[in-house]
Amino acid sequence: MTNFETLLIHGGNSVDEKTGAVNVPIFQTSTFKQDGLGQNRGYEYSRTKNPTRDVLESLIARLEGGKFGFAFASGLSAITTVLSLFKFGDNIVISNNVYGGTFRLLNQVFNNFGITFTVAENNDFETAIKNNKNTKAVLIESPANPLLTVTDIEHVSNIAHKYGALSIVDNTFMTPYLQKPLELNADIVIHSATKYLGGHCDLIAGLVVVKDEILGEKTAFLQNSIGAVLEPFDSFLLIRGIKTLAVRMDRIVQNAWFVSEFLAAHKAVKNVYYPGLKTSLGYETNLKQAKNGGGMISFELKENYDIKKFFSSLKLVTLAESLGGVESLICHPSSMTHSSIPFEIRQKIGITEGLIRLSVGIENKDDIINDLDNAIRKAENNAI
Repeated sequence: MTNFETLLIHGGNSVDEKTGAVNVPIFQTSTFKQDGLGQNRGYEYSRTKNPTRDVLESLIARLEGGKFGFAFASGLSAITTVLSLFKFGDNIVISNNVYGGTFRLLNQVFNNFGITFTVAENNDFETAIKNNKNTKAVLIESPANPLLTVTDIEHVSNIAHKYGALSIVDNTFMTPYLQKPLELNADIVIHSATKYLGGHCDLIAGLVVVKDEILGEKTAFLQNSIGAVLEPFDSFLLIRGIKTLAVRMDRIVQNAWFVSEFLAAHKAVKNVYYPGLKTSLGYETNLKQAKNGGGMISFELKENYDIKKFFSSLKLVTLAESLGGVESLICHPSSMTHSSIPFEIRQKIGITEGLIRLSVGIENKDDIINDLDNAIRKAENNAI
């Protein structure tokens, strides 16, 4: 079974052997009967291990080309568990734009435990590592949230390994359908599975995949010790969502390309950030490591357009946090997803007050474009 689309549906060995059910059962239990002292049937307590979660974890490991998968209660709990691999005095190098929750976690939580972080200026990871001898990992997103900056995953992973550091990649925006960081020499892959993998805005989940036995043992220990595991019902929902990942992403990417072309040609739009556009700075690198440009677009309107009026004029595209659903979602990163990053840093890295982030859905592309165009026209300051 080598084709990815088939693995999405059958890769988790989800047929129940006892009953023949084609969907994995929801083992909604906290504990399991022991056959005797020290004798069990592979399960003791659902925080440690649960049959429904096992199927999901096996599935994501196969999809990412790793050995071990781990499911968590949220994307941030997945990141928290990965960062817990490190100790007092260790330093993490991050790319110069990451999800605001990741920045907050490093800046306001792990800093308290003596784990520091360094931002790679201009994505110069080698210099950042050289400047801090305690660097134990690099953590990147590609494309990054929210400016869709593309980082050469294999190149950065090789640099990290050169200095004895781990390479950690948040693959939320691309999913394993479009990009496989472990095949590009990364050590750890993280997903906010709330997004494209779940695909329907009806669950919160995080996933981690590793390919190394020792990393697998350490992550399993932390997953059990910290305990922020994904419950059985949400594991079931996530398995269900993953089955349609390929067909959803194909439609989303097709729509995103049309929308990006529309925005790039629009007289009201100052900048468009989308790695699927040939004019994008990261186009060639993204083409080398990913199947296509994905479904996320960021853009800025020109100064004579009222951004608040733009948001309030949308009828189809929904103003909301999150991304990756079947419905098109739009947000204002500066005041929403990245508000936890200090204003000065936001301005420095390009997360301006006028930046808009769009998660393109599977609606008819013309309806999406017409809604955006109508809102843009109404946002023009001299519009009646």
